[in-house]
Amino acid sequence: MKHVLIDTDAGVDDALAILLALSSRELAIEGIATVAGNIDVEHATANVLTILDAVFPPIRPSVARGAERPLNRPLVTAAHVHGEDGLGNITTLRRPDGSPKYPSSRHGLVSLGAAEFIIDEVRKHGPGLTLITLGPLTNVAEAIRLNPETMRRVGEIIIMGGAFRTYGNTSPVAEFNIFVDPDAAARIVEFDVPKTVVPLDVTEQVILTRTELECRYASNPSPILDFTRDVSSFYMDFHRDNDGFDGCYMHDPTTVAFAIDRSVLMTVPAEVHVECKGEYTAGMTVADLRPERAGRYRTNTEVAVGVDAGRVIDLFFSRLLAC
Repeated sequence: MKHVLIDTDAGVDDALAILLALSSRELAIEGIATVAGNIDVEHATANVLTILDAVFPPIRPSVARGAERPLNRPLVTAAHVHGEDGLGNITTLRRPDGSPKYPSSRHGLVSLGAAEFIIDEVRKHGPGLTLITLGPLTNVAEAIRLNPETMRRVGEIIIMGGAFRTYGNTSPVAEFNIFVDPDAAARIVEFDVPKTVVPLDVTEQVILTRTELECRYASNPSPILDFTRDVSSFYMDFHRDNDGFDGCYMHDPTTVAFAIDRSVLMTVPAEVHVECKGEYTAGMTVADLRPERAGRYRTNTEVAVGVDAGRVIDLFFSRLLAC
């Protein structure tokens, strides 16, 4: 079993990724840290607690509240994609008696800040810990600043972020997580630990359609699939209206799927850099991935360049349906 710490800005696909992680016997979720990104950090923290309250995992991970803003920039959020609460507006849903369908407690929220929490978990588990980042990398960059010696003991960091051979989703060249805090991302890719970047190049090939979700729910109407339907509806509406398909990209679940089963992605070693200063290119992830140039550069990161999209979707449903 792999010890895992998830760092998240707790939007819709983050929620789906957390459901997958909690449902997978290969992963022991040691904790969840929150960071501002898709939504402000207060909402992100409440969202993680709401997810845990909704699905009642047998072992409830501790939750640590993290950075309120990027290292050096004003915060950019994505409420227009993920809803005003960051969870597809599920906090507005009510039961017939008027009570919230998805109430949230403060159970499991620790007093440590996220950076200190991450350092503590690395200290406990060392090379046995996998850090999965699903949002901006601010918390991890701060942990590295505070205690680089301990952070060098982490087993690996798996990063959802970046766009290399495809367009960005926030600017023409930048993916959202990296765009929000490129300075933090630059610090992480240069940090000498094993890491893999899971970019839009692969995650935009993994699509959960509304039709498939409804069919799965109709044949197995479980509480966890009911939550999946509720949390993803607004997100799917956004993609239907803006991207022309009735479904959603599975950015963060694909990243968690890689932690569960390495064979769902194909990766190559690369020298990755993050543009922090460009007037039009801030947040751009840069690497020479031309096959004929392999071996000409130092490598600091594995980059995912291929994905078995069908297997990711099958893995997602097989784990949720087993709960």
